[in-house]
Amino acid sequence: MIRFGGSVGPVLSLDDKSVLDIGACVVDGIDLAPGRAIPDDGDPRIDHSLQGFLFTCGPDHIRHPEPLPGGMAGTFPLHGSFSSHPAEMVHQEQDGDDLICRAVVPVLLADGGRARLDRTWRRSGASGLVMLEDTVTNVGENPYPVFLMYHMNIGARLFDPDVRLEGGMLEGGGFPWTFGQADGGIFCVSAGEDEWAEIRLGPIAALNGKSLRVRFKTNTLPYLQVWRNQKAPAHVLGIEPVSHRWIGRYELEKQGEFVMLAPGESRQYGLSFSIE
Repeated sequence: MIRFGGSVGPVLSLDDKSVLDIGACVVDGIDLAPGRAIPDDGDPRIDHSLQGFLFTCGPDHIRHPEPLPGGMAGTFPLHGSFSSHPAEMVHQEQDGDDLICRAVVPVLLADGGRARLDRTWRRSGASGLVMLEDTVTNVGENPYPVFLMYHMNIGARLFDPDVRLEGGMLEGGGFPWTFGQADGGIFCVSAGEDEWAEIRLGPIAALNGKSLRVRFKTNTLPYLQVWRNQKAPAHVLGIEPVSHRWIGRYELEKQGEFVMLAPGESRQYGLSFSIE
């Protein structure tokens, strides 16, 4: 793990063994990540990643496993192939008061294709705002559809009944975090027409009334998925900017919603978050 933080805002642990995703996210001495309070989906990659504050789904698949195309043996794995691919060429630098961490992640896709993730984390020294810029490039020999979802997990042990989800894409502008059934729920909605979408979670009394604010680019992440699971031993809520609607992979293909990358082509994604 690589420490990524300063005197203002969250202190992050970046996982160089898995896509430079975020493990711990510590604010005022409290880790927002869920740790072991997660469901066991039977995939050790995801069991590791889900414990952290943010992991990246894709680029060949973003949700539950589905068969490979063309009669190939096997399936696209749970949440795609990114997880467990180590970061290479990791480099930290200062830009004025800002701290930057860059890495390159070569990725072998489930169907034999190849991708490269160029990842840049930037942390504002003045405000503590954390920004992520990602570029996914097809470095293989054949075109393929590309998907991406940022799976941002917060330990619901920190929540009380006053914590709410708020954002312009939500019904009525927002509602309590305990949406859905007693032990959980999930929804996926359009993120809206603005260049950047924003969703807020809070106030969190355990963090002295602070709220989590997440913003993401809607040109390549046009949907927001939110998931919570309180079925013991799980106790977690996920905020998930995502590239595609919450329907099956082959239904997306049938309806012409694949985003294809030819060899050498790239696609950019971005988000930011703060706790304030």
